[in-house]
Amino acid sequence: MNSDSQSNRKIIHIDADCFYAAVEIRDNPSLRGKPIAVGGSATRRGVVATASYEARKFGVRSAMASATAVKRCPGLILIPGRMSVYREASRQMHEIFSDYTDLIEPLSLDEAFLDVSACTRCRGSATLIAEEIRRRIADDIGITVSAGIAPNKFIAKVASDWNKPDGQYVVTPLQVDDFLESLPVKRIWGVGKVTAERLERQGIKTCGDVRRYDIYQFVQLFGQFGEHIHRLAHGIDNRPVVAEWRRKSVSVENTYDADLPDLDSCTRQLPALIESLKLRLQRLDDDYRIQNCFLKMKFFDFNQTTVERQQTEPNYADYATLCEEAWQRGKKPVRLLGIGARLIDLTDASGQMDLFED
Repeated sequence: MNSDSQSNRKIIHIDADCFYAAVEIRDNPSLRGKPIAVGGSATRRGVVATASYEARKFGVRSAMASATAVKRCPGLILIPGRMSVYREASRQMHEIFSDYTDLIEPLSLDEAFLDVSACTRCRGSATLIAEEIRRRIADDIGITVSAGIAPNKFIAKVASDWNKPDGQYVVTPLQVDDFLESLPVKRIWGVGKVTAERLERQGIKTCGDVRRYDIYQFVQLFGQFGEHIHRLAHGIDNRPVVAEWRRKSVSVENTYDADLPDLDSCTRQLPALIESLKLRLQRLDDDYRIQNCFLKMKFFDFNQTTVERQQTEPNYADYATLCEEAWQRGKKPVRLLGIGARLIDLTDASGQMDLFED
């Protein structure tokens, strides 16, 4: 890799595994292990949005006609999509991402780039950060994601596919050259079927093959797009992670080694959680205001509930009230407590109107 500017960057690409299908399986565990697809009706020219790995074994793929999918997999369970549920799961993922960095670039509901170069959590290790994010998503949202960790966006995105599902792959700056040597050139962004065939006619199948040409030869052969291919084949990708997302809330939580047996033991945990939450709120810029405070309680059997109330500042009395309300919904040992604050973003014009309306 020939660009020193990338050597200190730590980029994570997070990609949910069969996102829509995973959410449906989470909400209906009887679907686990069965071939399912989320999409439109097979009798009404519907299209598959995503398919479980069990369905993919039969050749069912995204963007395939639902009628074709059912023919390939006669036992396919076709489920209509629930976009509001998927958007909520995506929002929850972004809330977790925001605990590690504000440099989050969403690519879709189920994938995003994170620049964690300046993150000090997990001893500043991007590998450990990715592991922690994946664990929190599994525990809190009930789905799995895979991650790629690399010095730039191109390699991180490729790497996130390497250990799917529910895995991650790390490419350090020193490993970039070896990683790219055998990487098929069709994995480069923008190289479609036609370009791949054109490259193959020149005997170019891998990034290693590209690297045997100097950039001037390559541009002569393939024009300006040849420069793009040549740079990425050398692992050079200086594009920044462009943040397009603002916080909707700030929260802290703790999973306890021993379950909290009763309400009193839960409320005794609140002062420490409130102190941690206040520290996080202090790091926000001046363009946020608190709208609501909320408390999440996860019981020993993994059932959970969230309660909230309108409040402008976090305080013990309000969280104690929320804690009692949540406890009354389950009245059983608690494995996780979390508290947080919903935010109004004053840079959002619609948010300003709501805040200052008479």
